[in-house]
Amino acid sequence: MTDQAERPASGGLVAKGLAPGKIGTFSGAVIGISCVAPGYTLTASIGLIVAAVGLKMPAIFIAGFVPMFLTAYAYRELNSESPDCGASFTWSTKAFGPYVGWMCGWGMVMATIVVLSNLAAIAVEFFYLFLARVFDAPAIGDLADNKAVNIATTLVFLALATWISGRGITTSQRIQFVLVGFQMVVLLVFVVAAFVHVASGSAPAGLAFDPSWFNPFSGLALGAFVVGVTGSIFAFWGWDTCLTLGEESKDPKKTPGRAGLLCVVSILVTYLLVAVAVMMYAGVGEEGLGLGNPDNSENVFGALAEPVLGHWAGLMLFLAVFASSVASLQTTFLPAARTMLAMGAYRAFPRKLAEVNPRFLVPTYATVVAGVVTAVFYTVVSLLSERALLDTIAALGIMICWYYGITAFACVWYFRHELFTSARNVVFKFLFPLLGGIMLATVFVISVGESMDPDNGSGASIGGIGLVFFMGFGVLLLGAVLMLIMRLRQPDFFLGRTLTRDTPALSGEADVAAQR
Repeated sequence: MTDQAERPASGGLVAKGLAPGKIGTFSGAVIGISCVAPGYTLTASIGLIVAAVGLKMPAIFIAGFVPMFLTAYAYRELNSESPDCGASFTWSTKAFGPYVGWMCGWGMVMATIVVLSNLAAIAVEFFYLFLARVFDAPAIGDLADNKAVNIATTLVFLALATWISGRGITTSQRIQFVLVGFQMVVLLVFVVAAFVHVASGSAPAGLAFDPSWFNPFSGLALGAFVVGVTGSIFAFWGWDTCLTLGEESKDPKKTPGRAGLLCVVSILVTYLLVAVAVMMYAGVGEEGLGLGNPDNSENVFGALAEPVLGHWAGLMLFLAVFASSVASLQTTFLPAARTMLAMGAYRAFPRKLAEVNPRFLVPTYATVVAGVVTAVFYTVVSLLSERALLDTIAALGIMICWYYGITAFACVWYFRHELFTSARNVVFKFLFPLLGGIMLATVFVISVGESMDPDNGSGASIGGIGLVFFMGFGVLLLGAVLMLIMRLRQPDFFLGRTLTRDTPALSGEADVAAQR
């Protein structure tokens, strides 16, 4: 077969050989919710957000939602024009050229690697906590704090998730319906139970509802606001998984965008309900069950499960968070593998990553690479940091702002010749993406500066500079070096021979055959 890079470039997109017509709007939204993992995300991020902004947590969730919502329209418009599993990488390349596109794709892949390590760690923690409660043996729960046991168990979980993700999109979809449905039902029961405790006067804090909790424009210092929004942005990360499944959707031009919007709105409603419920029940104090207690900060549900729900129902919350992290662990491989697949297909990454399993029609090799890199990353970070979860959350916020922001600006630039041809284009192709991009860029710049201070993470540092800086911005700098190496080894992508800014339509079957 003729290699694509050796043929005259059409400027279009190439089909990758993925299974078409498998994902609908609802199932796409379910996979997106699974990747966001509300159960896992809330227990990991509530403590971080409360430590920064206290009772303003609902306002911070709204503040984090706004740029996500605005950017979702950029994703929707770009996907409608050019449905491609490379998503941010592909669109930013077509808008700004290969160098910006490569760095955007790198940021997306590495953000996924960071969150995969975080997901696996949460899954391990709740796995042992669940077993400890079932067998009434607290010593089992302590195993998660044993570094050797923690790393070994995390690697096992990563291996299992890698295997499931390599079995095809249909297998992934079926598993997610069960796991997502279970966690959402348990979270709703938890919220209702917390409100019942507050109403009956049996809640430790018993705070009265206050509408000012939802106002981000008062009572917050800029530094606290940015730290809080970084945690909030992390909390919404993953909805764009819907967009990387465009080539596997029933209607590639419409389904992914609709699924993404449905996903992000559903997540906001869930977060606000849980945030208000836990604040009214436990308060934000630094003692006892208070959300500001450092002993509870990395695992809020671990502290609140039994007090709110009782022993056996509390076990269901542990199981729900475990299911949430496992579900997200599996679905988060989807965007990582598909971005690497696209970058391999367009020769921005090694060509081996463009291989698609002929039986399962998924990028099995790219999935395995994502699993191995995640395992190495988690092992190294765990050895360097005593509170790896906190550092990975802070670092992830930096990388999310990076590639989401680039994608938002890519929408404005890509459609620049038609922005003012209709009122719809002014709003959805210009105003929303531009505002979302500006917000994300602002948070990115401030977050990078804040990350250099070890006190804004776990306290871990290298040469006096916070570990979060190296995990966030440092990884992006590493990407710039690797990009130059790829430019020397595989120049075709960087010379515009494999993906250009021209025709956005999918190429034909010749492209599929050529890249196999």
